[in-house]
Amino acid sequence: MAPRDEFKEIESGKHSDRPALAKAFRACRLHGAKLVIAKLDRLSRDAHFLLGLEKAGVDFAAADMPTANRLTVGIMAMVADEERRVISKRTKEALAATKARGVKLGGNRGVIISAEAREISREARLAASEARVADLAPVIAELQAAGVTSLGGLARGLTERGIPTARGGPKWTPVQVSRVLARLHV
Repeated sequence: MAPRDEFKEIESGKHSDRPALAKAFRACRLHGAKLVIAKLDRLSRDAHFLLGLEKAGVDFAAADMPTANRLTVGIMAMVADEERRVISKRTKEALAATKARGVKLGGNRGVIISAEAREISREARLAASEARVADLAPVIAELQAAGVTSLGGLARGLTERGIPTARGGPKWTPVQVSRVLARLHV
């Protein structure tokens, strides 16, 4: 980690399962660094989560409250938690009122996709998939030439090389490798 690495979290502060934040915490603990965040309420709206940061071994500062101490953070955590509850309640009430007025929620929003547009989309997705398989072919061939023939072995080889899966995941499974191999032999 460089002295000023940045981690951008796109998950909501409502959720505690936040991969970029976990990486930031790990890097801060590893290097004894301080986590600097833009706004305290963007870090989390869960009081339990905010109050547990001290136990996580991460010192942090919020740019919107640079002089905040443990007491201030505790109070703001409780305020953020209550704000989360109020926002949730207001949203549920607004959706219920909208539904009571007869507005259909969810589903088709009136956009009709033509058969031609669907076919163009299918062809674009197929072309991207074929290009991905073509990119993977030499790597798989190299692994096979080295004697790796099982699906699990190929999956480990792709994972060890840091090649992301089609959906960007870091770890390959034998099923994913079998699908790529099926496309290679078609």
